[in-house]
Amino acid sequence: MSKQLNSSSSDTLKGARPSLWSSEDELTLLARFTPTEFINVVNQTLDYAYHEATIVGEVASFKINQGKWVFFDIKDEESSISCFMTLYQLRIPIEDGMKVMVKGVPKVTKWGKFSFTVQAVKPVGEGSLKKAYEILKKKLSSEGLFDATKKRTLPKDLTKIGVISSTAAAGYADFVKIINARWGGLRVQVAHTQVQGLDAPDQIIRALNYFNEKSEMQVIAILRGGGSADDLSCFNDEKLVRIIAASKIPVITGIGHEVDESLADLAADVRASTPSNAAEILTRDKKEERIKLEKNINRVTQVVLQEVGRAKMVNAEKVEKISSGIISKYIEPMVEQCRKKIQECVDKIKVEFREMEKNLQHKIKLLETLNPERILAQGYAILSGKISPGNVVKITTIKQEIEAEIKKIKER
Repeated sequence: MSKQLNSSSSDTLKGARPSLWSSEDELTLLARFTPTEFINVVNQTLDYAYHEATIVGEVASFKINQGKWVFFDIKDEESSISCFMTLYQLRIPIEDGMKVMVKGVPKVTKWGKFSFTVQAVKPVGEGSLKKAYEILKKKLSSEGLFDATKKRTLPKDLTKIGVISSTAAAGYADFVKIINARWGGLRVQVAHTQVQGLDAPDQIIRALNYFNEKSEMQVIAILRGGGSADDLSCFNDEKLVRIIAASKIPVITGIGHEVDESLADLAADVRASTPSNAAEILTRDKKEERIKLEKNINRVTQVVLQEVGRAKMVNAEKVEKISSGIISKYIEPMVEQCRKKIQECVDKIKVEFREMEKNLQHKIKLLETLNPERILAQGYAILSGKISPGNVVKITTIKQEIEAEIKKIKER
């Protein structure tokens, strides 16, 4: 039996040629595709595995076809990926050699070539950010988008302010605190948006369009505290800058620190150096207003007394001829009565101001109690996102923003 096995094995090796398919039955079990079907299956697999991806690399072979389509490669030292997008989606100028971050979806074209369909792109790194900024600034300046003659003055005696900011940001908290400290009774409507990252420009644009469609606010304030050049780069988005310049409602920006300058700042009607400075520009200081009011009342009092005194001197001889007692009997009591009434008005205004200040302090304490930052400082965290297994949610603490995947949910 051993010999037969060896003989059979030897014959197979020397004579018969091994087949790619072991049997006709096995062949029928394998999937067979047309090229179109196979490409569709591959794209479905890619969509399932990488519904959306972000890639960072260097731009190469950048070109625009027919004024509509944008083609370029994104590469590193070893590899290169072909990218495609529409010109409408390109809202930050890019050139060969610039380092960029692109967000999009991978796919295989009907010609069997791998391509990355780009949804958003932004420069990365100080050199690329500065280059893109200067190119777009020159383009928009040549169109007159930043002309000082187009700037509008902000309305006086504001009562309604629309704010676009992240409500979890320190810059927004500073803005609200100063608004309440300087002047009360303002209606502030907030549109919560991201203020950095690829999604921030579109969220801010939607908020601007919302306020303009409602036409209820007297001014729109776009706020964002300090950050790196990369953090603030979303405010150099071309579409966002154009929407700011076209806003029917005057726009004030308070973005970053005093040294930071964005194209959104240049397009706005008024540029504040910080969110706190924006609050100071938009409101009057109640203490200064009270001092001004007291000065005006004292000035009016002095003018009245001077006029009475002047009239007394001019008509002194006539008055003396009629009666030496008329002045002391009628005029002086009238002057004293006026003085008392004016003083009563001043005292009443002071009392009202003190009451307003007391109410304001109470509201400030209440707002500070409800401030999410205070809750986070006590060790709590804010969970945001769709709560279901497999989803990624954001956990915000006082110092960190954490992304976590939900593994399991059970009822308490």
